[in-house]
Amino acid sequence: MKASFKGRYGIDQKGGATTTLAVKAGDVKLKATVTDATFVPGPNLNGLSLALEKPGFFVVDFNVPKQDFRFMFMNTVRFAEKPLNLTYSHSRGDNRTMLDGTLVLDSANKVSANHMLGTGNSKLKYTYVHGGVTTFEPSYDLAKNAWDFSVSRKVYGEDVLKATYQTTSKVLGLEWSRNSKINGNFKILASCNLAEEEKKPKLIAETTWDFEM
Repeated sequence: MKASFKGRYGIDQKGGATTTLAVKAGDVKLKATVTDATFVPGPNLNGLSLALEKPGFFVVDFNVPKQDFRFMFMNTVRFAEKPLNLTYSHSRGDNRTMLDGTLVLDSANKVSANHMLGTGNSKLKYTYVHGGVTTFEPSYDLAKNAWDFSVSRKVYGEDVLKATYQTTSKVLGLEWSRNSKINGNFKILASCNLAEEEKKPKLIAETTWDFEM
């Protein structure tokens, strides 16, 4: 039986740590996630969530303290002889339903759309991969009438460097990630709000390890 352990720690004014344990049983995954609120000031159910996932088909999340379910269903159909990846998600607690679609034009180009039902919140994104190593992702938020930008590049085989910028919030983000079968996976994220007078960066570190049980 395969399992994975993921840790996440935020270094900012609020701090906070998150730990996820995922166990693969056949073609489904069972996940349990806890935060530091689960153990402070003593063991409790705060910050505990459970999930059942079949990759590429469905995800069911259950927030234990809030008694709230979130459902997600995925499917792929053909549109104009191109694969169209569809995702439907619904959160029972806030009664929010999202529709996502990604049309893969070829190995280097794809177009994505996201819409929240019952609102005017919609986003469009275009993804272009240049030479198999550099990815450009401009996106447009129809509700905010604003653009966001992302560019990433593979370096040294296993490493990816990524930069993002949100024009409405003026948040600049930098990310360094590595996907290694030998040394495990890690990700370091730094973000800074350029609109704030005190431009103090926020840091987040993640690590993931896969092992056999």
